Amino acid sequence: MIRRKLILGAAATAFSLVAAPAFAEDDDATYTADEITHAAADFFGITTEAAAKAVQHVFKDQGQPDAYVKGDEGSGAFVVGLRYGSGWLIRKNHDPKKVYWRGPSVGFDFGGNASKCFTLVYNLRREQRLFQRFPGVEGSIYFVAGIGVLYMRSGGVTLAPMRTGVGLRAGVNAQYEEFTDKRDWFPL
Repeated sequence: MIRRKLILGAAATAFSLVAAPAFAEDDDATYTADEITHAAADFFGITTEAAAKAVQHVFKDQGQPDAYVKGDEGSGAFVVGLRYGSGWLIRKNHDPKKVYWRGPSVGFDFGGNASKCFTLVYNLRREQRLFQRFPGVEGSIYFVAGIGVLYMRSGGVTLAPMRTGVGLRAGVNAQYEEFTDKRDWFPL
């Protein structure tokens, strides 16, 4: 009986030593600046040097992200605006997950644009934490291609969307983006 308890205790200890680092590594898996720079450059189709400038700015402010979302979006506004997008949530040690975002805006904002959006995600831990509303204030001037970055925070999760797009849009607005795992056309 004692021998059985010793064997079971030793097996449980060995399992916890082997399994614990895998779980800790999974939860704490972050991306380096080089990994993000190369992923963003490939996604945007720009030079690594151009992507590095935007990435360095965000890394200086926020550190290493534990996930990112890459996708496409379209938006337009005439005082009141709408934004719709879809893409992929990328996390280390996880399969990519299809995600969608949408949201209204209001402000001194006119025009429309189509963008590629590469969003760094901080403190995600579980993918369900992405599925909420993230408020923000955005100022933009789109005439030709360029990269813009802003920060949005909610529920302990921080998003840093980097957008490059084309269109004719200028203004400042208050907005939120809601992320979901299902497409929904209702903007609120």
